[in-house]
Amino acid sequence: MAGRDRAALRILRQLREVLPDAPSVRELTGLAEYAIGNYRAAAKELEVFVELTDSAEEHHVLMDCYRAQKRWKRVDELWAELGASSPSAELVTEGRIVLAGSLADRGRLDEAIAVLRRKAKPVARPREHHLRLWYALADLEERAGNLAAARELFARVRHFDPDLADVAARTASLR
Repeated sequence: MAGRDRAALRILRQLREVLPDAPSVRELTGLAEYAIGNYRAAAKELEVFVELTDSAEEHHVLMDCYRAQKRWKRVDELWAELGASSPSAELVTEGRIVLAGSLADRGRLDEAIAVLRRKAKPVARPREHHLRLWYALADLEERAGNLAAARELFARVRHFDPDLADVAARTASLR
């Protein structure tokens, strides 16, 4: 997959030279940079995308770019912007997951857990963003030593999507 991302990036960089103000080119270039782990370059492209569109739809990716660079203040600023823009539940959830990871990276594990617990209630027909939030919370609960909570959350995810990431192994390891 990385080979395709790199090939796409070569094309996108050429397009960016010709169409520097094309939001879709900036967005796709940023996402391709992100996919191969060039977080600084991805952030630069996605910041231009935000400037051109005034959109928060890639804020969760931008937050993760800054998280990778340990630029905590910018992560927090983007989270505030994301909340103020009232995007879809999926986008807010992705931003919430990145924020929680950022807090955990800063040694603020209790705060990280609290950020996710607020929205981790069981739902009858969960969508992918629910499963991702439960998985992220389970991971944090396990890191905090709250094994019963982690076990319950991993089991909940596995019930609805046994193939999500390594949920089967994580569930089994907590028995």
